[in-house]
Amino acid sequence: MASKLLRAVVLGPPGSGKGTVCERIARSFGLQHLSSGQFLRESLGGGGGMMRSGASRVSGVQGPSSSVGPSCKIHTRSSSVRGGVVVPCFPRTLGQAEALDRICELDLVISLNIPFETLKDRLSARWVHPASGRVYNMDFNPPHVHGVDDLTGEPLVQREDDKPEAVAARLRKYKDAAKPVIELYKSRGILHSFSGTETNKIWPYVYTLLSSKIPPVLSDEEN
Repeated sequence: MASKLLRAVVLGPPGSGKGTVCERIARSFGLQHLSSGQFLRESLGGGGGMMRSGASRVSGVQGPSSSVGPSCKIHTRSSSVRGGVVVPCFPRTLGQAEALDRICELDLVISLNIPFETLKDRLSARWVHPASGRVYNMDFNPPHVHGVDDLTGEPLVQREDDKPEAVAARLRKYKDAAKPVIELYKSRGILHSFSGTETNKIWPYVYTLLSSKIPPVLSDEEN
């Protein structure tokens, strides 16, 4: 029989580490990590394998706020189904949160609270390899050779919205849009907030919370 279904979403501003947290959830709880685009192709494009009963997954859907809102569904792990998927995602607006309500009822919301000054520094130091999407941070995850991708040697670029002059505007926009979403989930008693400046220090608390809901396949020390 399939285990009880647990549904959760991850909230957080740009640069807060949502992708890293989702990757660690995938490893710790025996899930597979996919991009939002991959999820849409496989889940909505006829690849129905992800919908099997008992699958372990964190899955996301990104769409217009008037139609489909992003969702993360964490299923309890089943030995009869291999893996599953994890996609970084969150309702970005109240409209998307309300659309998500029409898809499923959430059990758990994880909110990553990172000081905006930390986020501004983190985003402004981020450079990417356009062809692969590999991300580097010049402060704590720099490339081996300055300005070039480790694997291909091709030039890295800074996204327009990661440039210092654009970061502050992005963060203000997120704060304004996210406030009613956070208040909504707080009023329902399902919001779990984690504050800090480093993902490595926040992660053990996220792991402990999820371990009370989903049997882990890796210990915190193994991740």
